[in-house]
Amino acid sequence: MPIENRVSRPAVLCVLDGWGHREETADNAVALADTPVWDRLWSGEPTAFLNASEEEVGLPKGQMGNSEVGHMNLGAGRVVRQDLVMIDHAIGEGEFDRNPALAGLVAALRTSGGWCHLMGLVSPGGVHAHQDHILALAAALSRQGIPVRLHAFTDGRDVPPNSAPGQMAHLLDGIRSLPDVEVATVTGRYWVMDRDRRWDRVARAYAAMALGQGERRVADPLQAIAQSHAESVFDEFIAPMVVNDYAGMADGDAIVMANFRSDRARELLTALLAPEFDGFDRGALPRFAAAVGMVEYSSDLNPLMTSIFPPKTLTKVLGEVVSEAGLKQLRIAETEKYPHVTFFFNGGEERVYPGEDRILVPSPKVATYDLQPEMSAAEVTDRVVEALDSGVYDLVVINYANPDMVGHTGILEAAITAVQTVDSCLGRLEAAVRRQGGVMLVTADHGNCELMKDPANDGPHTAHTLDKVPLVLVNGPPGARLDSGRLADVAPTLLDLMGLPQPSEMTGSTLLDRNALRKAAE
Repeated sequence: MPIENRVSRPAVLCVLDGWGHREETADNAVALADTPVWDRLWSGEPTAFLNASEEEVGLPKGQMGNSEVGHMNLGAGRVVRQDLVMIDHAIGEGEFDRNPALAGLVAALRTSGGWCHLMGLVSPGGVHAHQDHILALAAALSRQGIPVRLHAFTDGRDVPPNSAPGQMAHLLDGIRSLPDVEVATVTGRYWVMDRDRRWDRVARAYAAMALGQGERRVADPLQAIAQSHAESVFDEFIAPMVVNDYAGMADGDAIVMANFRSDRARELLTALLAPEFDGFDRGALPRFAAAVGMVEYSSDLNPLMTSIFPPKTLTKVLGEVVSEAGLKQLRIAETEKYPHVTFFFNGGEERVYPGEDRILVPSPKVATYDLQPEMSAAEVTDRVVEALDSGVYDLVVINYANPDMVGHTGILEAAITAVQTVDSCLGRLEAAVRRQGGVMLVTADHGNCELMKDPANDGPHTAHTLDKVPLVLVNGPPGARLDSGRLADVAPTLLDLMGLPQPSEMTGSTLLDRNALRKAAE
């Protein structure tokens, strides 16, 4: 139960996306940036560290956290077993061979005589997909006599930027013994996994996959990668290429999406499946016999495809508890992280709770965010300060995308600018919280920009990290101290600060040191 007489309004959760903690200062954008606001808060307010990766957030040992996982744990108030773990277990148990969604697809293809187009991110990164899941799906379909054409997305973002040759070799080794399983296209994730309605990118990937019209035609997948690398175009940005005589998708074919993270799979699937679509001219849309996804991707796509793993509902997440208490809440972020403070923070649910408002600030339309590391942080801050000054909200959840999105570019100077931009915005946010007599928790969902050079090869480090993330309590109760914990402890801590009881479904713990608070109250 919350300690009596300690109710703060509004309570603000500020997520500095990708802002991890690392003691070493070399190649550390957080440490190298000029951050007067952060430095003052870190030295003068209660602080702690949170685990944001591996088993502490429901991932396998050695697996870095990510924004989807981080926000689910932050909002759920419990460790949420992640899709990566669930799918690995299902493969180990042979469940693909008896899965109803896959069985339905196989039956449809046996009737139509078409190909199965299996697509996904060929990467061991485990953030959006895993290459071994693609191999397991290919093997399961091949065992049923289904011809498979693979559409391989190269990573370079959640893994080193020039590591695709090894990943593609792993894929080719895995399918070598599978009859009628071939790689049809190779495309960098930049083109095929957009989430900001940059349809010009998706159109180029669609042309290769659906129409067989790539930027070039190559003899084999490794050649596609080698040619791009020779032109200093690395994995994330490899232009869509067609392999051998692949001519596109046809009526009676089927598609399987292997990615298990929804946000960067939706646009491609919408282009392939939506009857009404105005993003670009698709030409004649194939009449697919079936469409299956590893998971559900959106309420709009659900009527158009089935899922191998339907979602498991999380109840009594933070947004639901606050809503049931009759309180008002706001979620705000720019486009790149808007799904995270809404869909993922609400436990993977699309619905908006009563009393929940949302503000989406458009992300800038640039090719890569090192070109504009400030992103839309200033406008996000303008809107959230206005909302706080209105006095309407009891809970505000805000995300600053810069440290993560610019960290993914691997460009240290740009990441430093991103951190400094967020620090300036944090000062304005802090002032607004204090004006209202509110309280704020500042933390991150995972690490990223604190490591900008890969220690293994001295190249750019573009992936997330296993580092802990900081936690700061701003304008907290007198005498407050924080215990260290994990992301799942943030929601219980916010409920404690708001004077709301923690539901039994939340198995995290408040990080407020009760002994310190009692002593301060004496």
